[in-house]
Amino acid sequence: MLRLSNFDAVTFDVYGTLIDWEPSIAKFLGDWASKVGVTATGQNLIMSFDGARAVIQKERPAHPYPEILRRCFDWISADFGVPVAAAMREAFSTTPHHWPSYDDVPRGLKQLQARAKIGALSNIDNAALASSCSKMGISFDIVVTAERVGAYKPSLEHFETALADLEAVGIPRSRVLHVGQSLRADITPANQLGLQCVWINRPSRLLGLSGEGAAEARPDLTVASLAEMLATIG
Repeated sequence: MLRLSNFDAVTFDVYGTLIDWEPSIAKFLGDWASKVGVTATGQNLIMSFDGARAVIQKERPAHPYPEILRRCFDWISADFGVPVAAAMREAFSTTPHHWPSYDDVPRGLKQLQARAKIGALSNIDNAALASSCSKMGISFDIVVTAERVGAYKPSLEHFETALADLEAVGIPRSRVLHVGQSLRADITPANQLGLQCVWINRPSRLLGLSGEGAAEARPDLTVASLAEMLATIG
């Protein structure tokens, strides 16, 4: 059984795990669909976005995250057979600055940071992450973004960079726990690197649960919230 006392650092995926992005994305795309005459369920819109970003984030050199969102919007428009609405395309690229945190996150991260180093490993740009940190009321001890490493998870650059940062302050990888909602982007690469990991399976959320070996992902612990994780690992 995992115990917090066995770790000196806990690294987190941010979007989906700590920031509740999916309802905001679904609402934005739902409003867009209504305006352009697209008939689609929220699930269909979310899965179109998920498929788009999985492909676009593999392109090299890596695009800045606002450009990822613009290209996803282009993909979704093509998916549903409508012209790209330029103003909504640009608005979509700024949405990360408005996504809220889960209710259990600000208190949970503060409790955790009193006992261990905490890190953010995120497929995002630095400016958007700063906006999200203000919503979570936290300053992470280490930060690894797609902007910093020039790649998107599940590429291993995020993890190797975070592990190097932690090793530089005396924390070996055996004392690092990784936490994520995405099976594809977090649990699968954590498995590949031999990191112990927790899957926060947020109820009714779909993003990141398929592709890239997600079906074979094996978390060491599965919980439904950060609060449940902290109560479980003590």
